[in-house]
Amino acid sequence: MIQIRHRNERGHANHGWLDTYHSFSFDTYFDRKFMGFSDLRVINEDRVAPGMGFPTHPHRDMEIITYILDGALQHQDSMGTGSIIRPGDVQRMSAGTGVTHSEFNASKTEPVHLLQIWLLPERKGITPGYEQIHFDRSQLRSRLKLVAARDPKEGAVKVHQDTHLYATILEPGETVVHRLASGRHAWIQVARGKITLNGLELVAGDGAAVSDEASVALAGVESAEALLFDLS
Repeated sequence: MIQIRHRNERGHANHGWLDTYHSFSFDTYFDRKFMGFSDLRVINEDRVAPGMGFPTHPHRDMEIITYILDGALQHQDSMGTGSIIRPGDVQRMSAGTGVTHSEFNASKTEPVHLLQIWLLPERKGITPGYEQIHFDRSQLRSRLKLVAARDPKEGAVKVHQDTHLYATILEPGETVVHRLASGRHAWIQVARGKITLNGLELVAGDGAAVSDEASVALAGVESAEALLFDLS
């Protein structure tokens, strides 16, 4: 079974400095049919104006992944971490017992475009932690590259949940296939371009929940970039 979450059905808010779309209920946007999927709680597609951003604010008991599409995001947190996140970087922050952080567009002239992802942790009270790893785009081309997992390998960041997150870049005619173990689910999020998911067309901003399927086949229709979550 595949349920498509079309991009124009998402929650949307434009605050001037922030243009944001919510795949799931978030902040003032509420849709009881889309409160998350398995352990995936938030996928926000954000565009932040030059020099603007999120001032210091708290989080706890959440695994937060930031995936930059264009531009650069400056991060600062109460663990003493300061970094700039750019395309190809995958950042994981485990909020656990509590952290505060700020995120600002690192450029005064160019916007930053990103996906912010929240996963429910496998348990509460985890010691807060931070990790940031860079993947060359060639590592994502025409394959599913593991970028985050509970038992990380291939240089992936660690998340405290039974989730495997893969990224892929596909050109027209290229196909990647992911087998789903019995009882597992998948969420597909298209970041750029156009693909098919088991023959169903998805465009940038679309998402899809996959259950009771033996495999997931993603094929490039236009030059595309997508994320695949393998979920419990």
